[in-house]
Amino acid sequence: MSGSAEVRNNEPSQLTLQVALRDDARFANFYPGVNQQVRDALQGQWTTAGEPFIYLWGATGSGVSHLLQAACHYAEGIGHQSMYLPLAELKDIGPGMLEGVDQLPLVAIDDLQEVMGDAEWEEALFHLYNRIRDRQSHLLIGASAPPSQAGGKLPDLVSRLSWGITYQVETLSDEEKVQALILRARQRGFDLLDDVAVFIMNRGPRDMAGLCQILDQLDQASLKEKRKLTIPFVKSELGW
Repeated sequence: MSGSAEVRNNEPSQLTLQVALRDDARFANFYPGVNQQVRDALQGQWTTAGEPFIYLWGATGSGVSHLLQAACHYAEGIGHQSMYLPLAELKDIGPGMLEGVDQLPLVAIDDLQEVMGDAEWEEALFHLYNRIRDRQSHLLIGASAPPSQAGGKLPDLVSRLSWGITYQVETLSDEEKVQALILRARQRGFDLLDDVAVFIMNRGPRDMAGLCQILDQLDQASLKEKRKLTIPFVKSELGW
């Protein structure tokens, strides 16, 4: 249910949420750096000692969305249905979309900051927390700030957001970004030399999402032209 998810409400109507997980958003191509503990906690969520409620927060480009989607892919891979709900895309549907999602073993709600401060959304999230706890399901939250600074006005919801474990997803250092690019290249089936990775990191966008988009573009271009990824090729392809 990670790609197209159908939620059955108590009402006669049905709400179908088309939320496609990025196929490349997996643990295998996430370079953890200082975030190794975060990745381990998400994978360990399904063990007997795992934490069912995990709250992740970090700056744009830190990898919060990647990790939430990777967790959904991982859950599906071991036989647990999941749903990924990026509120930046879905908030206009309204909080009624949360009805029934607690029936799934894993719910991953991203972009929490998009709805905090909205009374209806906050109440709906509060009740969702309670239903998921009652069903002994799992919940992941992704946001741009920790629970106490997420902008919540409903005290009971702010309390719920602090259930479980909270992790800050740290932005990678420049050296770690280079290693992340090399890892992503390896996952795509080619070798990226250190000097080329450093060049892309120094000249490209500062966030990993943008850097990965450039790497994907270069990979496709090199395959089309049957050329290796070298610094001259990168300069020519990107106009740097």
